[in-house]
Amino acid sequence: MQVMDRQYMKTPFYGCGMMLGHLLKMGYQVNIKRVHRLYRLMGLEAVCPKPDLSRPNKAHKIYPYLLRGVAITHLNQVWSSDITYIPMPNGFLYLTAVIDWYSRFVLSWELSNSLDTFFCMEAVRKALDRYGKPLIFNTDQGSQFTSLEYTGLLNANDIKISMDGKGRATDNAFVERLWRSVKYEYIYLNAIEDGLALFKGLESYFNEYNYQRPHSSLGRKSPAQFYGIH
Repeated sequence: MQVMDRQYMKTPFYGCGMMLGHLLKMGYQVNIKRVHRLYRLMGLEAVCPKPDLSRPNKAHKIYPYLLRGVAITHLNQVWSSDITYIPMPNGFLYLTAVIDWYSRFVLSWELSNSLDTFFCMEAVRKALDRYGKPLIFNTDQGSQFTSLEYTGLLNANDIKISMDGKGRATDNAFVERLWRSVKYEYIYLNAIEDGLALFKGLESYFNEYNYQRPHSSLGRKSPAQFYGIH
């Protein structure tokens, strides 16, 4: 799964057949059935440039995408959230984060061993408590984000809800870029033994990402400087 995850981040257009070919070239004795099973387990899907970890629930209300053609001009105009898969030696964990689109500042993040709604809501609550609230909050159409509990939290704070179009992960591109950075700059470079080590490592990584790492799109400022936090 770790090998597949690393390759998928490079080539999200790989279907099961192409991934099978890649694994066989690397010497892994697997068949197409196993690759299909692991794709389902990990939530991977060819062409879509992100792991499809948030499965939709047809009984939940789907909100329209509000950001097509909208210029992002100021802080707290748009926040967004997503979930990504973190490969571990004995299984995997899930990471969610809330990011401010204008500054790229990671407002909050949470780890979980299951894809429940609670840890996603906890990340939102922490961001609201620390930084106020955005005008618009964008997510995909996963069941965690469309649940009454999650949308109720946003509605209770008078936040407009926006959701990616079906199959359009690029609608939430800022979070996708964050996941790529996290994986290539931290996850893939370290032998992470357990959840506690992962938590401490992510804590250090996000602190450096927010406060020390300059971004060319932010005029070489760090997200924290751009957000106004020093």
